[in-house]
Amino acid sequence: MFTGLVSDVGTIVSVETRGELRRIRIACSYDPQTILLGASIACSGPCLTAVEIGTADERTFFEVVAAAVTLARTTVGTWAPGQRINLERSLKIGDELGGHIVTGHVDGVAKIVERRDFDGMAHYDIEAPAEIARFIAEKGSVCLDGTSLTVNSVMGNRFTILLIPHTLEVTTWGERKTGDSLNIEVDLMARYAARLVEAK
Repeated sequence: MFTGLVSDVGTIVSVETRGELRRIRIACSYDPQTILLGASIACSGPCLTAVEIGTADERTFFEVVAAAVTLARTTVGTWAPGQRINLERSLKIGDELGGHIVTGHVDGVAKIVERRDFDGMAHYDIEAPAEIARFIAEKGSVCLDGTSLTVNSVMGNRFTILLIPHTLEVTTWGERKTGDSLNIEVDLMARYAARLVEAK
């Protein structure tokens, strides 16, 4: 379980294809002593399992294995060495829930249709996959590339978000541009509410 509040920006060190799997090494600034083998870490959205932890070149690294389903349904299949990704450790009892409830189970891939910058902030128009757009509501929450964000407006399959300077500085959002793909996870409560309506 996560909140969508990014706690570090990691860098892809290596990507190794092993049949239908990919083993990915990610450098980060976390204390390696605090990462348990098997720990869940949200990596720009998808919850991935740390299968190896260590240090190299004076930086902590952890390795994850992405299965075929993850590669097909997220942007993980496009990751390459040098790419930066948003990271968040899983919640512990007593942690502050400052964003919204995020599972790390990505629903699909959205696309940035337009970015407009002003006063140090950035306004993004995002297009969601048609099958999940119905879960996105004005003033509701959405998780994009592992970041908990508030939806400003909704127009069909498109919605808008506004990022403040702090978010642009401490996440990968400052690098995001028109045409980029994003991992999207819709609000958990919206998904259950829709299922209850369908069940009737």
